Amino acid sequence: MKVLVIGANGQIGKHLVRLLQDSDEHTVKAMVRKEEQIETLKNNGIEAVLANLEGSVDEIAGAVNGADAVIFTAGSGGSTGADKTLLIDLDGAVKSMEAAEKTGVDRFVMVSAYQAHNRESWADSPIKSYMVAKHFADKALVASSLNYTIVRPGGLLNEPATDKVKIAENIEAGSIPREDVAKVIVASLTEESTYRKGFDLMSGDTPISEAVKAL
Repeated sequence: MKVLVIGANGQIGKHLVRLLQDSDEHTVKAMVRKEEQIETLKNNGIEAVLANLEGSVDEIAGAVNGADAVIFTAGSGGSTGADKTLLIDLDGAVKSMEAAEKTGVDRFVMVSAYQAHNRESWADSPIKSYMVAKHFADKALVASSLNYTIVRPGGLLNEPATDKVKIAENIEAGSIPREDVAKVIVASLTEESTYRKGFDLMSGDTPISEAVKAL
């Protein structure tokens, strides 16, 4: 399966690109928005394409074209305002879905946020605009024709993977290394138990392959 990673230069995106590049089952195509990022990826033997989530659906479709699956792990970042959150985390995500549908790509994995489906959980959150964007991007994905999986990780850590997680529709708050999130996403790509489902994700005691199959 050829997988387009949207947000390939992000912290989870970099793990995904490496895992997919090393995979015997998949190949990777990295979508980034800066020329210097393209050069770095190509120098590492990775197919890369330039596109901007603030651009048109057609521009994004040009990047999606030729892929078998899309992973959306892009984000506006914590230092931007609500306007960029709206443009990237919501509209950019929806345009990516539309681009996938336009090019006939069926499989779409969304990196969301813990409890994004549950408004009550973030009613007083300091990142409420981000959670609203994630909530409605996820709803748009569910309403689309795409074969989706929505991964809602808890607090993200820059620590080595443990390869053990907890997965369920609703679980208690916690944290998880970004590398483990990436491993769950890659494991989910062809695992039918994850199709058309969304789930919270934390560090836990169950090996990733078992946790994904048990959904």
